[in-house]
Amino acid sequence: MTDAVSAVGAVYDRGYRPYDGIRRGRAGTVAALYVASIRRALGIRRSWRQKVFPWVLLAIVTVPAVVNVGIGYVTRDTPAEGFSFITYREYVGVSSALLLFVALTAPDVVCPDRRHRVLSLIFARPLVGHDYVLAKVGAVTTIVFGFSILPQIVLFVGQMLVSDGALDYLRDNAEVLWQVPVAAGLLAVYYAAIGVAVASLTSRRIVGGVALLALALVPSVITGAILGSDDATGAVAVGNLLALPLHLRDVVFLGHVDPDGPLGGVAGAGLMAAAVYTAVLVAAVTILAVRYREPDA
Repeated sequence: MTDAVSAVGAVYDRGYRPYDGIRRGRAGTVAALYVASIRRALGIRRSWRQKVFPWVLLAIVTVPAVVNVGIGYVTRDTPAEGFSFITYREYVGVSSALLLFVALTAPDVVCPDRRHRVLSLIFARPLVGHDYVLAKVGAVTTIVFGFSILPQIVLFVGQMLVSDGALDYLRDNAEVLWQVPVAAGLLAVYYAAIGVAVASLTSRRIVGGVALLALALVPSVITGAILGSDDATGAVAVGNLLALPLHLRDVVFLGHVDPDGPLGGVAGAGLMAAAVYTAVLVAAVTILAVRYREPDA
């Protein structure tokens, strides 16, 4: 009797049925990868350590807006009314500090996939290389753009509230409503494409981040040294990859490059900056197309 009892086992009734929900196809797969990449970059559903850096950085880049609005509030109805220590055009330049964020985020959203050899699994879905690139670059671009725009919104709304007439301020500064998004978009796409392209060349996140910072900072130092010499021409400034989007920012806000900047006085400086900007983007896209042409490339 004891042997019979010990031989008794549990029987589980496991049933399987086909999925009959909505099938979103290829577009849905790209959207899911895009959203998952944004969540990873912002630390959503990750430990608190992964949340600290992006949100602290957003708070830091918002500080100039808060300070400027505070000055506007304190100085209204005084002789110093209207004083501003930062303009909307200059604030886009502050957004270039987000390069550090890209240096950490871009490798974090692409390197683990290659390191853990899951690209073959991802591409087993109705997803091809350029879909993967679109989702990853789009995710980083969206975050950088958002981090660039939110402080500008704080600045604009705050300035409206502390001015004598909110509607008058809105009417007088209406062009900012398109200039800021366009300039911030140019900067976000540029940094995101370069960041993901550099990160795609390695499976180690720290290597990708350091390589991106070196790619941006080394040309900046070299061009600065060359421009410091007596026989240098201002055209050399387009070799500064870090500041390149800022020349296009000036074109958006001023209609031409900053005459007091390194490209001031250079004939066709705006077209030159746009050509180099486009060439860098094409190079980044080419690298990504080659790297993700095959799952194991």
